[in-house]
Amino acid sequence: DKINEVVCHGGEKMANIKSAKKRILVNETKHENNREKKSSMKTAIKKALNNPTKETVNEAYKKIDKALAKNIITKNKAARAKSRVSSKLNDKDNK
Repeated sequence: DKINEVVCHGGEKMANIKSAKKRILVNETKHENNREKKSSMKTAIKKALNNPTKETVNEAYKKIDKALAKNIITKNKAARAKSRVSSKLNDKDNK
């Protein structure tokens, strides 16, 4: 039974209550999913900053908006990231 074998990151047993054990499992799963989404967002932003084209900027915007919708990043961080990406694209277009 997976719930009975919940172990803390340090290796020691943590929760005794079944619902608390389940929360630990759910939180770990969500943590992994959030890390993956955040990582793919960062990668898309880096691609857009290094090679600012319409496609890369749109992809970065899409990833930023998804991360914002899932509460992985804050509204202000999303705005800053979009601003950085769009200013790079505008600088490239103006040259």
